[in-house]
Amino acid sequence: MKAALVEQIGQPPAAGEVAEPQRSEGQALVEVTAAAINPIDISISLGRFYGGSPDVPYVMGREAVGRVLEGDKLEPGAQVWFQNPVPGGFAQYVLADEDRAIVLPDGTDHGLAAALGIAGLTGWLAVEWRAHVRAGERVLVLGATGVVGSVAVQAARILGASPIVAAGRDADALAGAEAVGAHASVTLAGASAADTAALAERFRQAAGGPLDVVIDPLWGSPAEAAVQAAGYSARVVQLGQSAGAEAKLRSGDIRGKSLALVGFTLGHVPQDKTQAAYIRLIELSSSGELRVERETLPFDWVGEAWRRQQDSPHRKLVLVP
Repeated sequence: MKAALVEQIGQPPAAGEVAEPQRSEGQALVEVTAAAINPIDISISLGRFYGGSPDVPYVMGREAVGRVLEGDKLEPGAQVWFQNPVPGGFAQYVLADEDRAIVLPDGTDHGLAAALGIAGLTGWLAVEWRAHVRAGERVLVLGATGVVGSVAVQAARILGASPIVAAGRDADALAGAEAVGAHASVTLAGASAADTAALAERFRQAAGGPLDVVIDPLWGSPAEAAVQAAGYSARVVQLGQSAGAEAKLRSGDIRGKSLALVGFTLGHVPQDKTQAAYIRLIELSSSGELRVERETLPFDWVGEAWRRQQDSPHRKLVLVP
């Protein structure tokens, strides 16, 4: 069967051939119809993921959408979204854990379903489930020009947060964040550890006061500034390191504000919470209340998608057969 193979760590994947997977009890054999590429796929293929990388060659991809061909619990023909704990989703046929696969509502567009998977769930659940955002709270979303950040901005808006501040490197792309719900934006271009205090003040001014919640897929100096701008009993949700693997935080900012710094990984979310959030995202997107920019690419362009994902395309890249 056709699959996207990483032959060497640090090199782009390419379409190749592998043996079809053999189903075991509790697994469904799924014919893939759409698969989204994610930053975690890039991190694993470059050897930068904290959880390590598989031995090469391996099939790339942590999530996919498709039709069930065989299963113990899932009926043939059922349309599902699923993610796996190990890569392997970018293939013609993939095995899915039946207990963790989510059946799509009738009529769901498979490209949309793929775009709302890991990225959509991360953006939504970081705000709703991990930060417990409440109406009227001041929220800062770092990396708001990416898909995760855009969904986080919209989640904060839907949950009643105000004001919502979007921050990112691309000033033009920040206009998109304001179009979907951000009340103000802060450009991070040129920000460094040397001007952390100045950046923190810009965050406070944009929010009209100390921050209640920070959604952070960046870490590095933007996170340092966000912690300084946070108010008493603020919550900082850390879910990525696009701006650096390390951040220097002052003890006084943590203790003196009773600040809660919590991590977020989608794999740690209970299945019932994941399923409820995913179905809600599909409903919100289908009604137009939540928007996700996406672009569909043919499966054979997986190497191109890999390269473009590293340049922060500000949209979800979805591979289709």
